[in-house]
Amino acid sequence: MRILEETKLDYKDVLFQPKRSKLESRRDVDMMRTFKFHNSGRSFQCLPIMASNMDGVGTFAMAKVLQQYKMMTVLRKHYSIDDWTNAVGEGLNLKYLSVCTGSAAIWKEDAEDYALTKEVLKRWPDIKFITVDVANAYHQNFADFIARVRDDYPDKVIIAGNVITGEMVEELIVKGADIVKCGIGPGSVCITRTMTGVGVPQFSGVVECADAAHGVGGHIMADGGCNMPGDLAKAFGAGAHFVMLGGMLAGHNESEVQSKDGKREFYGMSSDRAREIHGKRKDGYRGNEGRKVILPDRGPVKETVEDILGGVRSSCTYIGARRLKDIPKCASFVRCVQPLNTVFEAYDSNS
Repeated sequence: MRILEETKLDYKDVLFQPKRSKLESRRDVDMMRTFKFHNSGRSFQCLPIMASNMDGVGTFAMAKVLQQYKMMTVLRKHYSIDDWTNAVGEGLNLKYLSVCTGSAAIWKEDAEDYALTKEVLKRWPDIKFITVDVANAYHQNFADFIARVRDDYPDKVIIAGNVITGEMVEELIVKGADIVKCGIGPGSVCITRTMTGVGVPQFSGVVECADAAHGVGGHIMADGGCNMPGDLAKAFGAGAHFVMLGGMLAGHNESEVQSKDGKREFYGMSSDRAREIHGKRKDGYRGNEGRKVILPDRGPVKETVEDILGGVRSSCTYIGARRLKDIPKCASFVRCVQPLNTVFEAYDSNS
């Protein structure tokens, strides 16, 4: 047993220190990034914020909005081929999509998730991204599966996770991943830390994972823990190349969840509710690592997206980052105990 004495920080524990800037307006900030991926050899330009592959977030309806901003959506894995056919025929831009696979049996030859992913990619080869998603990517058989996917699809961009330490970022990139999803337990409807006692505070975790990825020519995605637009800016400042959002995009019209009495449900994908909906039962070894919440109907997601982008742009103007890419080199962070004034929080008309 050992204890790591160094204090690890979350997004709430730091603030950007402002500095003199030559930027005159938020519109001067370039939010686009161009990436060259080491393993697939592909180049790709986008606004590097992604919708998570969760029910209520990674939907076709969400993708059709986000593609207007050149943002990506990792689609939830429970769509059928008929669902895909209908969506593609209704204006879905395949450039900004990722298919998703991953389950407790992804390394089996007959795994349904991977079989469906293969069929989708066979029918729509213009999809360039594959996401392999599990809650715990520290198993050796997961890394071996990434190598298998790379062998199957040498020219696809592979997103793999989740991990939150540098050595596993390196392992997954060496095995074939282009982007590693980083975050264990920080999500808004994730209770992994409560159930297992496992995790690393997200800000410090992203710093470590980004450093590891740079050493082996890979990229990382900060997944989870963003509660407000400033958190995305902090994630980029910590070194994340991409940021994935779940809860911040939940509860909108595009969730494909029916609104009841002005409210919509949202739940973690390791929750009992997710298992109930998708027909997976507890096997005597698995606990509930997600919660279900009931959110007020938030209307069209467009306004939320523009609030998020406006906040990140504003962060850039405070620290002199003319490009999103420049945030890490422009950022100085201040550790803090009380980052926000909450005196009137109970009276907030937006809550």
